[in-house]
Amino acid sequence: MKRILFALSAAALLTLSACGSGAGGSGGSPGKDTTPGISQNTDADGRNGQDNSEGPNGPVTTGQGSNNGKNDKDGGNSMDNAQFKALFEGLKLSQAYKGYKEANPIMVQTYGADPCAMVYKDRVYIYMTADTYEYDADGNIKDNGYGLIKSIRVVSTDDFVNYTDHGSINVAGPNGACKWAHNSWAPTAAWKNIDGVDRFFLYFADSGNGIGVLTSDSPAGPFTDEIGHALVNRSVENCANITWLFDPAVLVDDDGTGYLYFGGGVPQGQAPHPQTARCVRLGKDMMSLDCTPITIDPPYLFEDSGIHKYNGKYYYSYCTNWNVDEAGTAEYGFANGEIAVMVSDSPLGPFTYQERVLRNPGTVCGLYGNNHHSIFTFKDKWYITYHSRVLEKAMGVEKGYRSSNVNEFEMGADGTIGVITMDKTGVEQLKNVDARTENNATTAAILAGLSITGSDKKSRVYGCGTMAVSEIDPGDYILVRGVDFGADSPKKLVVQVRKTTDLADNCVIKACVGRAFEEAFAFVPVSSALKNDTSNEFITVSADLLTELKGVNDLFFIFSGTGYEVLSWKFE
Repeated sequence: MKRILFALSAAALLTLSACGSGAGGSGGSPGKDTTPGISQNTDADGRNGQDNSEGPNGPVTTGQGSNNGKNDKDGGNSMDNAQFKALFEGLKLSQAYKGYKEANPIMVQTYGADPCAMVYKDRVYIYMTADTYEYDADGNIKDNGYGLIKSIRVVSTDDFVNYTDHGSINVAGPNGACKWAHNSWAPTAAWKNIDGVDRFFLYFADSGNGIGVLTSDSPAGPFTDEIGHALVNRSVENCANITWLFDPAVLVDDDGTGYLYFGGGVPQGQAPHPQTARCVRLGKDMMSLDCTPITIDPPYLFEDSGIHKYNGKYYYSYCTNWNVDEAGTAEYGFANGEIAVMVSDSPLGPFTYQERVLRNPGTVCGLYGNNHHSIFTFKDKWYITYHSRVLEKAMGVEKGYRSSNVNEFEMGADGTIGVITMDKTGVEQLKNVDARTENNATTAAILAGLSITGSDKKSRVYGCGTMAVSEIDPGDYILVRGVDFGADSPKKLVVQVRKTTDLADNCVIKACVGRAFEEAFAFVPVSSALKNDTSNEFITVSADLLTELKGVNDLFFIFSGTGYEVLSWKFE
């Protein structure tokens, strides 16, 4: 799909790209005209204001090897390495919208708001509201009104730097699992072993009018609607007068009992004590209520329920409203739109106010808005995921489209948290990526200029599952940080690629380490491998390495040509 221009304001134009929605997209929201995925370019040395510091092992100079040699690959090749190299000379790299060494926001290929983290085995899954561009009659991007949001984005990580994009779960509307729902906002997720099988439960808000639940046998879906209606609506006892019946949070306690938290909004004249939050015990199936919802009274509540457990105590967290006066600040220590915490000895309260833990992200990026978070623990450390407007600011949009971030903090021995630091640096990488394992192409620190698509019929129908990198244009690239090549150099790079329509003649993947402008250690000849392929399936293409690779390095895949998709890569 080719790029088109959308006017953002009289002062600025942002180059975006045409939509990749429909059967080839991932739930309708990804695509170069509906997400941040690029078309602003930068010089091929990657100096567009990015952090171009040295790789983990210092400066990397790979060398070009013999430019006169042919690239050994499946299917033969009509171009030599000198011709491959020429394709990338002077090529403009797509804008990444964050520095190479920045872990926040966690993805740049699309927006994702209201993040919730679920830990399953050795990975963290983050579910997000799939913010979607809205346009006026003239094609200008409008303020985010949230009305077009009908899917939930899910990514996962085991290192907090490289995230695997599992796509957008089709939730609401005629193409969603819950056809009764109008929207899918503010997801939360949990898993529970039921009758010997791990089951996954995804709760979401249908706008401000109810809570739905989806189930799956996999954290990445597909998800289905087993109950066929809202789990919580205004007909449920003690829920009729909740201003905003939304923003769920879920906890599965140590004994396997589930609890749900939800609600928000400020009734007229009740800013200090809105009393619009609720908590309820779930049935054993996690899809029914086991008691009457109980009122929680967070001071100056706005929205955004959160829940976590530490040392036998239960921490309910929430976003404060926009009516915090001097008296409120003096009593509780928070201001407008901040995350505060209450504590209880019971999952159903009563909860007692404890402290403020997160300022409004606008204090960091300069763009204020609602504050939404999730607190979780992974491998004995504590983290918070939250959204900000830092990505749209980098893009020059500034219309209320949110992106998710993760930062680490310490839970005090006395149960206090303190004010958590927000930054773009994010979390230090927990582990390296194994170069010799097959890695999904969407697993990256940066997908610059790229979208994703389902790799098979199932993932294209449901919008989620195993995805592939798509909408490739010259200068787009993948950055994978901290790739471990081992003490002995591999000999070959192997990728899986698939032809789409109008395969160009100059489709080549340049692989290099350290920084994007370094010499290539391999060129993958895509055009020659795919030009006669009619299978519509992914095929394996390999390229011999032009130089040795050892140790840990940041890995770049830079693309030339159009009309192909990439599923995976590994080194042998």
